Amino acid sequence: MNTPSFRKWQSVHTEVLRRIHAREWEPGDLIPNEADLALEFGCARTTVNRALRAVAESGLLDRRRKAGTRVAVQPVAKATLAIAVIRCEIEERGQQYGYRLISRGEAVPPLALSTAMKTQVDQTLLHVRALHLADDAPYAFEDRWINIVAAPEALDENFEDMSANEWLLKNAHYTHGEIVFSATSASKDEAEALQCAVQSPLFTVNRMTLNGSSAVTKVRLLYSPGHSIRTIL
Repeated sequence: MNTPSFRKWQSVHTEVLRRIHAREWEPGDLIPNEADLALEFGCARTTVNRALRAVAESGLLDRRRKAGTRVAVQPVAKATLAIAVIRCEIEERGQQYGYRLISRGEAVPPLALSTAMKTQVDQTLLHVRALHLADDAPYAFEDRWINIVAAPEALDENFEDMSANEWLLKNAHYTHGEIVFSATSASKDEAEALQCAVQSPLFTVNRMTLNGSSAVTKVRLLYSPGHSIRTIL
């Protein structure tokens, strides 16, 4: 039987997953080494290595130096969430992106927020509120605070043409973050921005990104009613 050739690591990744899910490689099995798989798939060993690393990162393979790679006996499902540029997220849905700045100004944030960001209680932050649209309909309301000590260049941006979401991802370095998903009842201002009824349930994302121990930004994203999120396990 002729074995198809796999030139891209994504193709190898898909085939490895198929074999695991089909139980061709059962839990605990030692799978063929990288050199043998590269020969079978007709690709470079580095291509196989990249694919196996991706599968291992998902928890389905257990890779041990000098001991080989085995199918995980008790795989741990992991969901990976990336910080998305909202414009790209909307365009990938095949919709036209729109953006409107609602307000921008320097202010001392509420105590709970400065405590969460570990800034001085009287420290001024940059507060940006904006609306993202998909095909001219409200998509997400962005309520963001930016630590201008961690990202001083933000003071030079008016955020009228580019959202703070996109600007920060392009210009402000971060090392890690914290994210919380919840349901929120729309306030009067939020309902007006998202064109929904007051007290409507809204899918809400609260996210803080940090550079080392310093908070860069904290944002509250409220999505229009009916919004859902999808990830791959």
